[in-house]
Amino acid sequence: MPRWRASADGAAGDDEGAAALEFILVGVILLVPLVYLTVALGAVQGQTLGAEAGARHIARAVATAPDAATAAARTDAILAAVVDEYGLTPDAVEVAIRCTPAGSGCPASGATLHVTVATRVTLPLVPRVPGLEQVAGIPVQAASVQKVSRFWSER
Repeated sequence: MPRWRASADGAAGDDEGAAALEFILVGVILLVPLVYLTVALGAVQGQTLGAEAGARHIARAVATAPDAATAAARTDAILAAVVDEYGLTPDAVEVAIRCTPAGSGCPASGATLHVTVATRVTLPLVPRVPGLEQVAGIPVQAASVQKVSRFWSER
């Protein structure tokens, strides 16, 4: 006895070959967003690692510098190297340096140095439309704290 019977119009009632088509269609529908999510998360991870490395290295370089001129030169060199190495957008990178206690100059001998590096990750495949970078971008920020050397001088 056959499992499927012919319909009223005489066509067979089986679904032969439909499973492969459904698998391909659903696979593509699910695979494309999954690949995009993987690429986007990779971009965010890379920029996050760049911001973290920049904050950590700048804090160490400034805290161990003998004077302000050396600290500024080290900061510029490290920032340029991090931007180049991690592919950060140079215009989007912001570095903020502050010290505690707040009453002293920054950096000052024995103070605690707080360095923050912030940038914005533009998602992949987003067109370059003015204003869209702000909507389709993810802010990334990293901070590092370092004690300034007691041998710091204000030269």
